[in-house]
Amino acid sequence: MPQYQLVLASTSPFRKSLLEKLTLPFSCAKPDCDETPLMNETPQQLVMRLAQTKAQSCQQPTGCLVIGSDQVCVINGQIIGKPLTRENAIKQLSEQSGQSITFYTGLALHNTTTGETDVCLDTFVVHFKTLSQQAIEHYVDKEQPFYCAGSFKSEGLGIALFERLEGKDPNTLIGLPLIDLIHLLEKQGVEVLTTDNLV
Repeated sequence: MPQYQLVLASTSPFRKSLLEKLTLPFSCAKPDCDETPLMNETPQQLVMRLAQTKAQSCQQPTGCLVIGSDQVCVINGQIIGKPLTRENAIKQLSEQSGQSITFYTGLALHNTTTGETDVCLDTFVVHFKTLSQQAIEHYVDKEQPFYCAGSFKSEGLGIALFERLEGKDPNTLIGLPLIDLIHLLEKQGVEVLTTDNLV
């Protein structure tokens, strides 16, 4: 059984903390990736392409399994970015009030020994409650979700914004589909619960 090093192609503290749930040894690397959408590219195609590009861009030595992930948030067919400011966060949440928004998360696992890359897509739908302006402003001031697509942190107080959540893996919403990742690792011979081939 080959020995692998696991590498997360991300500098996101959210993805790092998610991967830590699996209690596997891993390191982080900064991906080199232009995230500009291509002409006529769907959100699904975009996140799968970027996840693959991130995983393959880290220039790791042989013997590594490199994880790449990318996510977009879509409402009424439009990709929503990170708000970055209080004003934009309030605007995003006002537009999402009473609506359903979809998160598409691409996941890739690149084997630097074989050159093989597996890519998959997970979808998660968030159904918002009808929110008052006061509630929106209070939430934004309390949690300041300026670097979160959709202007909320579902792992925190953001849960109070929702009517219901729809998807197979709550980790997907935060940015790393662990159920899908476990499946991709198993395809490479890494059994998460019993593994002894990660170094």
